[in-house]
Amino acid sequence: MRRAVVESALLLVLLGASPAGAGERYAMVVAGASGGETYARKYDQWRATFVATLRDKFGYATDRLRIFAETGSEGVQKATRENVHRELLQFRKRLTKDDQLLILLIGHGTTIDGEDAKFNLVGPDMSASDWAELIKPLPGRVVFVDTTGASFPFLQKLAGRGRVILTATDSAAQQFETVFPEYFVNAFNDAAADTDKDGRVSLWEAFAFASAGVHQWFEQKGQLPTERPLLDDTGAGVGREALNPGTDGEVARVTFLEPEAAALPANTTIGALRKRRAELEAQIEDLKGRKASLPPDQYEAELERLLLELARVAQQIRTKS
Repeated sequence: MRRAVVESALLLVLLGASPAGAGERYAMVVAGASGGETYARKYDQWRATFVATLRDKFGYATDRLRIFAETGSEGVQKATRENVHRELLQFRKRLTKDDQLLILLIGHGTTIDGEDAKFNLVGPDMSASDWAELIKPLPGRVVFVDTTGASFPFLQKLAGRGRVILTATDSAAQQFETVFPEYFVNAFNDAAADTDKDGRVSLWEAFAFASAGVHQWFEQKGQLPTERPLLDDTGAGVGREALNPGTDGEVARVTFLEPEAAALPANTTIGALRKRRAELEAQIEDLKGRKASLPPDQYEAELERLLLELARVAQQIRTKS
């Protein structure tokens, strides 16, 4: 039934009508307890840069953003367990199945008995299990990015259908300060991250860009890399590195932070549009070939996103022709 509705929407767009919106975009950016002035400056800079990207580039309204920092200020809540808990409960009431919520954690992470981990807040911390408990009932797509050390248990605990989970490390034992957040935050403003040249950066492209930056950082230091970012979007809780083979990544490749209405800039050339149309058509055929191996809900969600983006690209091509 859902596929029939999507394909009908696609037909309407191709005929000149407009489909229903693809849902709202929300974000929660949490810069936790710093543990010192040097860290505080760095975390505040990353937080401010990323929030500015969401607001100024992607058009997130104030009521779509929840921002937390070690020191509260106007428009910024203090990064406490109580405040984070309250806002996540509010998102349960506000989100619909078509919406998307990004949660970005910046700060320190520590392991708990080698199996769980926690994110350091002002006052009592929150473990991966705590976050998983609060996120489980959320409708819509959840994009969860933990950029801290010892973040791997977050991938294991939070992975699930309809979620894209990124962690800075592949082990709870890696508790050193990470460099992943700097590259991830900057990915959405660096043309080099847009590898398919479609005018926007997907979650997969941001992950790959940040992963390459981490690898280069260790290489320049002459050190063996101890920080290995992972991404999971199949729900298996295993994840994969950007350069390693694996089944994860298909959902992340069609997941974007900006609203769907901003799929491609108005000045995109017709050649680039046709290239993007061919890429989308190939992705749809590949998805159909993997249908039997995917959960039905995940398959339908991916198909819906691809068809709607294909419709928008086709509409732009028709306008320019």
